[in-house]
Amino acid sequence: MARGSSGIVAALTAAAVAAVGFLAYQASANVPDNLGAKPKSSSSAPATGGNAKPKPKKDLLAVPAASGTGMRVVYALGDRRVWLVDAKNKATRTFKVMPSAVQARPGVYRVTSRSGRVTGSDGVPIEHVVRFATNNDVAIGFSAAQDGSMESPDPTLKAGGVRMSRADGNAVWTFATVGVKVNVVS
Repeated sequence: MARGSSGIVAALTAAAVAAVGFLAYQASANVPDNLGAKPKSSSSAPATGGNAKPKPKKDLLAVPAASGTGMRVVYALGDRRVWLVDAKNKATRTFKVMPSAVQARPGVYRVTSRSGRVTGSDGVPIEHVVRFATNNDVAIGFSAAQDGSMESPDPTLKAGGVRMSRADGNAVWTFATVGVKVNVVS
């Protein structure tokens, strides 16, 4: 009986080795030709004898120039990004947002009102609403959808919500009390 089990073990081991070998062959046959190749230099790179430095990455915590001083919320329309800036002009948090069809014009505003939980003008239940401007009789403010979504808004709706994640909405709610500056830049 011992002799029969060792034969089974030997057969299973041989089958396993064959399967692994087959899978290794398949994996090597599907490797792209350029996987181990060094990247080629771009033909659009300036001819500096190979000493060109890569373009530095944009520092996301860098507060936009000309966005004011002191404690403030900075909202960059073009970047769709918000910075919470402390009294020492240091960004404590930055994050992406999704604006609605009606946006604030560039300028300096102050938080005028806040609401804990309401239904947005698009019918979505929202929380931590921080209003700071109006444009054509539409209130503009930061908010977070209670379900956490940040979908692109319906462009036909006359809405002024600037949506963000729930965590970012909590941060804005804590930071931007009534009277805090909101600087909107292009």
